[in-house]
Amino acid sequence: MTKQEHITYWVETADKDWAAIQTMYKAKTYLHALFFAHLVLEKLLKAHWVKDNEENFPPKVHNLLNILAKTTLQLPDADKDFLATMNQFQLGGRYPDYKLELYKKLDLSKQKKFLIS
Repeated sequence: MTKQEHITYWVETADKDWAAIQTMYKAKTYLHALFFAHLVLEKLLKAHWVKDNEENFPPKVHNLLNILAKTTLQLPDADKDFLATMNQFQLGGRYPDYKLELYKKLDLSKQKKFLIS
């Protein structure tokens, strides 16, 4: 695969996940939707990572800020804070005990805005 094909792969799979988010949102499965929202952000950042690095295979990590740090993207602090907040949702989809804690502290008034935009 060419570099562009790798980038296209990440963007197209992010688009498909975004469509799934809309379905989850309508079903009011917000935590699952936020897990997928993290995936969308991760995939888009990995597309930038591929664009900005020689290799075509980004690191197998999920921390959005770590991926961002290895790109040329320059985001305002508020956007970096948002990515840090979204990092918590990638764990919620993987570990049931962590998911319960997330449900307890979930502030849907903030996160729902992202899911419907």
